[in-house]
Amino acid sequence: MTAAKNVLGGRLETCCAAPLTGFTRTGKCETGPQDPGRHVICAQVTAEFLAFSQMRGNDLMTPAPAFDFPGLRPGDRWCLCAARWQEALDAGVAPPVRLTATHEAALEVVSLADLKRHALDLN
Repeated sequence: MTAAKNVLGGRLETCCAAPLTGFTRTGKCETGPQDPGRHVICAQVTAEFLAFSQMRGNDLMTPAPAFDFPGLRPGDRWCLCAARWQEALDAGVAPPVRLTATHEAALEVVSLADLKRHALDLN
């Protein structure tokens, strides 16, 4: 098994351990056939993005203890669906991203140039 790569071609880094994120809740934005939503973009969520996501039917703010989900607050990092991030970009509310923790599969949906324009970890 090969190690997952990020959008820059390096080793995929951890996105967040508190709250524990990732489709498989490993802290990494890993993906596979069991993840149809492609939760591969490590984003630092903003109030604007959370409100946008809620309007689109995905409330990321309300805790769901049955799913061990604490609810997100602005500033939390979370593995987002690539299509939702692109949708937020098109609406002008895309949250910033950590490129080193964003899985290379994101590039099937979003452009590296767009991700870089919203990067937290570029000098």
